[in-house]
Amino acid sequence: MQTRIGEKIEAGARLDRDELLYLLGEGKEAPPALTLLGHWAHRARERKADRSTVTFVVDRNINYTNVCVSGCRFCAFFRPPGHEEGYVLDRETLSRKIAEAIELGATQILLQGGMNPDLDLAFHTGMLRFITESFPGIHIHGFSPPEVAFMAERAERSIDETIAALRAAGLASIPGGGAEILTDASRNRISPHKCTARQWLAVMESAHSAGLRTSATMMFGHGESAAERIDHLLALRALQDRTGGFIAFIPWSFQPCHTALDQVKERGGHEYLRTLAVSRLALDNFDNIQASWVTQGASVAQTALFFGANDFGSTMIEENVVAAAGVSFRISRAEIERLIERAGFRPVQRDQAYNALV
Repeated sequence: MQTRIGEKIEAGARLDRDELLYLLGEGKEAPPALTLLGHWAHRARERKADRSTVTFVVDRNINYTNVCVSGCRFCAFFRPPGHEEGYVLDRETLSRKIAEAIELGATQILLQGGMNPDLDLAFHTGMLRFITESFPGIHIHGFSPPEVAFMAERAERSIDETIAALRAAGLASIPGGGAEILTDASRNRISPHKCTARQWLAVMESAHSAGLRTSATMMFGHGESAAERIDHLLALRALQDRTGGFIAFIPWSFQPCHTALDQVKERGGHEYLRTLAVSRLALDNFDNIQASWVTQGASVAQTALFFGANDFGSTMIEENVVAAAGVSFRISRAEIERLIERAGFRPVQRDQAYNALV
């Protein structure tokens, strides 16, 4: 099988489910060595992105609330309604955070909260209008599909209507958060109160139809099977075939500390790199794959540039969700540029649409 797969990869042919499972380590035959898999993924990356450059974006993650009724077992960040540590950012704090980010060179903000029952659709559209009026040049990359689905349900409006309202208020693109693993068996195990896999995909398809580009993610290593990881990738590939609306894919490994799943063994760099490489080979209709220094650290993220990744992600001026799970890697813009250069690439700052910024 290894010879056949290698030939298909060199020819740019699409891999099927069984072939992808084999690459991930499931099957009767031993999987290819990690170095060979990385070589194949890097070849695929060179067909999709400039081989001499690696991109990155300067932005800030702003969590406008930490109150959430989803109760996901993997999340150490949320607080239930009524909790003394629960918060909703006021406009003054929100303005200060955005102004600080712009002063540091940010071109966008990642705006995410949770399923807060006290915040209706009018709150979210009002927040968007406030941001766009106060900071007209900032790109708002906001609200994961579970948040959008929750807003729509509370407002008794369709997903299409909800996205139209958010877009009219200033939403420019949608992040791929809340995907975890896109099988209902996995979601029922770790996030039973969140939107289903079908609903997550429906939000993204609606966003694409409305002209909004989105990213896609996968959080792996929390008890799902290899088959579920592949089914997740194939679901994204199928939607991308229909819409072409995904701009990038970001896989990362689950961080169990301080969560209800703290008994789960943390996944290391070897498994991360294999999963990343398989993602690049599976998602043959995605141009951009992002490395995850936030969960893996600088060295593994740098290695990821030879395992299918062409983007180093964000400077993340602020990051709270992964930090709540006890992982607190921090990298400055200068360090990102140095890491990219030392790997043999030219660093290029980009915007959300992957346009180079001079």
